Amino acid sequence: MDSFSILLSRNSLFLGSPLTEIISVARQTFPKSIEIQVNHASGDLWMVSVDATQIHQVLMNLFVNARDAMPNGGSLMASTENIVIDPDYVARHGQPPVGAYILITIADTGIGMTSEMLGRIFDPFFTTKETGTGLGLSTVQGIVKAHGGVIEVESQIGQGACFKIYLPAVDSKEVEASAAPADLSDGKGQLVLFVDDESAIREIAQQSLETYNYRVMLASDGIEAIDIYTQNYRSIAFVIIDMMMPHLDTRSTILALQQINPQVQVVVMSGSFLNLEAMIDQSHVRAYLTKPFTTAALLETLANI
Repeated sequence: MDSFSILLSRNSLFLGSPLTEIISVARQTFPKSIEIQVNHASGDLWMVSVDATQIHQVLMNLFVNARDAMPNGGSLMASTENIVIDPDYVARHGQPPVGAYILITIADTGIGMTSEMLGRIFDPFFTTKETGTGLGLSTVQGIVKAHGGVIEVESQIGQGACFKIYLPAVDSKEVEASAAPADLSDGKGQLVLFVDDESAIREIAQQSLETYNYRVMLASDGIEAIDIYTQNYRSIAFVIIDMMMPHLDTRSTILALQQINPQVQVVVMSGSFLNLEAMIDQSHVRAYLTKPFTTAALLETLANI
């Protein structure tokens, strides 16, 4: 059985996975020019209480939309993971509510959407296709909300689209307690340089890291980050930097830091799941974080490095 999960249906115990079934169908029926990549979380996913037929409808809709967005071929990526939403995550992003979830991510490298389209994508009868009623994504959102979940989308023209579905885990309070990163919580006083042009994100990250015994220095752009690192590079253990920075781009900032210290440990953050690792030469980057991220994900990333 696929590692996606055992879905606990409201009517019966549904063994297997709607996502696995859809991936199998897609690989058989989608054009060969579309590569389908699957990344399941290691270990078992938590259980969720769902109507399996409705979730199948949601996932099939997203897969078909991704196919239609790639008429000349591309990559369709599906991933699943357990995620605990903590108060810091909510403060940064606003949703979903605090709790334990299964996160399903479906992303494509298709034609993408404008910001105007994104603002209306879940409206009834709105469609970006030449044919169709436009009911699909409105129905998808309704089903996810009916399950107590949240669906998010990010996209740019020419950069594809990424949908994230958060479904509440069964016994979420127990899961949240068991998922707390107890073994990863002690930063042992290590110094982190956190670089982001949004002050709210800097402040929340500083509070989160200092709560777990890290020391933190903050920079609002690449130029400031280089100046701080030049003076403190012998003490700084990690540099965490956003993908999109003003004044000096992130790639140039990382290269400058590496000239100061070839062993610099860099973590890159991005609000876009799409092609994150391809945007920067991986030889200069130790890890990646997709924003918004939980405190647990941040701590685990630093502990792994």
